[in-house]
Amino acid sequence: MATPISLVTGAGRGIGRGIAIELARLGHNIVINYAGNSAAADECLELVRAAGGDGITIKADVSSSQDRARLVAKTVEKYGRIDLLVNNAGVAPNVRADILEAGEESFDRLISINLKGPYFLTQLVAKQMISQTWQEFPPQIVTVSSVSVYTASTNRGDYCIAKAGLGMLTALFAARLAEHGINVYEIRPGVIATDMTGGVKEKYDALIEAGAWPIKRWGQPSDVGRAIAAIARGDFPFSTGEVFNVDGGFHLRTL
Repeated sequence: MATPISLVTGAGRGIGRGIAIELARLGHNIVINYAGNSAAADECLELVRAAGGDGITIKADVSSSQDRARLVAKTVEKYGRIDLLVNNAGVAPNVRADILEAGEESFDRLISINLKGPYFLTQLVAKQMISQTWQEFPPQIVTVSSVSVYTASTNRGDYCIAKAGLGMLTALFAARLAEHGINVYEIRPGVIATDMTGGVKEKYDALIEAGAWPIKRWGQPSDVGRAIAAIARGDFPFSTGEVFNVDGGFHLRTL
């Protein structure tokens, strides 16, 4: 029996690692993409194998055209196809700056990694998926965005704009790829316990205690991973362009 092949960007740590582990529980082979931390990627691969899957690690910067091409080529060279792409790689601003003071360098960096990279990687992988004449597993694409798609943080406008763009990325590719049998989805995580949120832990602890979202706890990488695992199982065959909020109910408007 064939094994599903999943390419997960930014999979070494945090949310990406949680996604890789949950897909491994389904028996997937995982291509663990990472930008620089090889030790974290190797550790993720060990956890993937312990969870019942297997995989490889590939270093690639999704903001680089050459790296994106190499990432896809190495994946296809190893496994012959790609069944699931998870666009997860992303970065936060190095400095949270008021939008009246923020500079272009941070904006360019975040747009390049968080938006341009996923856009053109999706394009590349979609073409690969279309070319795959043998499909035991319906090909799917999932992009991990953020509640910052619709939540304005005026001290990290570049991050919010990049994430908002991912919402349209999902809609565009869902509309374009449906005729090829490729369903496209978006996951919008809320506040998830990762290295990225570690520096603002006290702030979010207070917000949780005050009831900023109905489910009063931190989200975990496994929460996002389990949502993507449900998609990977093929549980939503008549849905595309769909947004799944994994945010403890933050998106709800309550009085």
